[in-house]
Amino acid sequence: MREIRLYDTKTREVRPLEPREPGKVGIYACGPTVYARVHVGNARPFVVFSQLKRFLEHEGLETTLVANITDINDKIYTAAQAAGRPSSELAREMTVYYIQDTGRLGLGRPDHEPLATESIDGIIDLISALVDGGHAYEAGGDVYFRVRSHDGYGGLSRRDVDQMDQGEGVEGADRKEDPLDFALWKATKEGEDTSWESPWGPGRPGWHIECSAMAEQYLGVDFDIHGGGIDLVFPHHENEAAQTLAGRGKPLARVWMHNGMLQLDKEKMAKSVGNIRGLGDVLDEVGGEVLVLYFSGGHYRQPIEFSDERLADARRAAERIRDAGRRLTPGDSPEELAPLRDAFFDALADDFNTARALAALYDWIREANRREGPVGGSHLREMLDVLGLATLLDSAGGPPSEAVELAERRAGARDARDWAEADRLRDELRAMGWEVRDGPQGPELVPAA
Repeated sequence: MREIRLYDTKTREVRPLEPREPGKVGIYACGPTVYARVHVGNARPFVVFSQLKRFLEHEGLETTLVANITDINDKIYTAAQAAGRPSSELAREMTVYYIQDTGRLGLGRPDHEPLATESIDGIIDLISALVDGGHAYEAGGDVYFRVRSHDGYGGLSRRDVDQMDQGEGVEGADRKEDPLDFALWKATKEGEDTSWESPWGPGRPGWHIECSAMAEQYLGVDFDIHGGGIDLVFPHHENEAAQTLAGRGKPLARVWMHNGMLQLDKEKMAKSVGNIRGLGDVLDEVGGEVLVLYFSGGHYRQPIEFSDERLADARRAAERIRDAGRRLTPGDSPEELAPLRDAFFDALADDFNTARALAALYDWIREANRREGPVGGSHLREMLDVLGLATLLDSAGGPPSEAVELAERRAGARDARDWAEADRLRDELRAMGWEVRDGPQGPELVPAA
C-alpha cells in the first residue's frame, strides 16, 4: 500500500495519514444547511470526500464516510418564516432535493448522513459534560461555551483570541460572560416553531455542537479526517475542536482537511453574495460526469473558477475519455502502461492531487492510442472508477436502454408537436450524458460533448 499524505490545516503541513485503527479510516465531512436548494459550490466537498473514500478503499483501507445534514439552524427559521411555512417542512423538502441533486453526481452516498434533528440526545449529553466540567454555563435558558476556559483556542485557525468574532451578532450579548463565548443551546425564541426539552429548558442546539455530537456518534473521538470547506475553519471547526476536546479530553480529529471555494468572477460562490448557480440546474446542463470531471481538474485545496469555458473543457475531456473507451478492448492493459497507472495513484496518495492524477490518466490514453493492435482497458477503468467516472467507458459502448426509451418518447412528443415535453425529455437525456441529433435517418443518440 502506498504511503498516503494529506495536508493538515492545523499543523500547516502535509502529513502521513496514520489511522486510529490500523486498516480503517473514519471521515466526517460537514454537509449543507438545508434552508434552500444547494448551489453547485456545495457539491465540491461532496465530490472531494466521496472520491477520497473511493481512493482509500482502493488502497485497501476500510473507510467510513459520515456527511451530516444541518436541519436545525437560524437560516432555516428565517427562510421558513419568509415563506410562511413550518421550518421542519422546509428542511425536509430541501433535504430531499439535496439528496436527489447530489445523487445525480454518480458517486454514491456517504455511509451515514445524520440529521441534527435526530441527534438531540447526543448533543445534550455533550453540552452536559461541558457544563459539568466548567467549560459551559447556562444563562436565561441559553448555554454558552467559555472560550477562555479552553487553552489552545484559536490553534486551528491561528487567530488571536482577542480579535475573534463568533458571528452571532447581538444575540445573547447581555447573557454572555464574555463576548467571545458562543452558543451551545438556544432557548426557544418568539417565532420559532420547533424546540426540544433539555435540562436548561425548551430550545434547540447551536450549529457547532451539532457537528461535534454527530461526528462522535458515528466515529467516536480522535477519528482520522475532518473535512469541509475552507470557509468553515473559523468559527465552525475551531469551535467543534474546542468543545470536543474540552468535553471529552481527546481531540475530535487527527487531520483537518479543507477544500477551496468555488469562485464566480473571482468571488466565492455563496447565497449571501448572490452569485450562485443551482446544482440541479448545472446538472441539467452538463450531467454528473462532466461536473465531477470539472471538479477533479483542480487540486482540492485551491479555489476553482466556475465558468462556461471550464465546463466546456470538462465536456471535451469527457468525450476524449469516451473516445478512448471505444477503441479499448476488455481485459488487462499492457504492463508497459503500468507506470502511468501507478503515477495516477501516486498523485492521489500525495495530498489527493486529482489534477496531477488526471494528467497521468491523459498520458495513459495518449500512449494507448499510439500502440498498434488492441489494447486492454483495465488500467483506464481502474483509474476512472476511483474518481467515480467509470460510467464514461460504459456510455462509450452505446446508450443505455433508459436513454433509448427517453429518445423514443421525445420523438413521439415531437410528432405530436408537444415542444415543451420534447425539450424536457431532451434535457433529461443530457443530464444522463446523451444528446439527440435529428438527422435525415431520424434521431440519433450520441454522448453529450
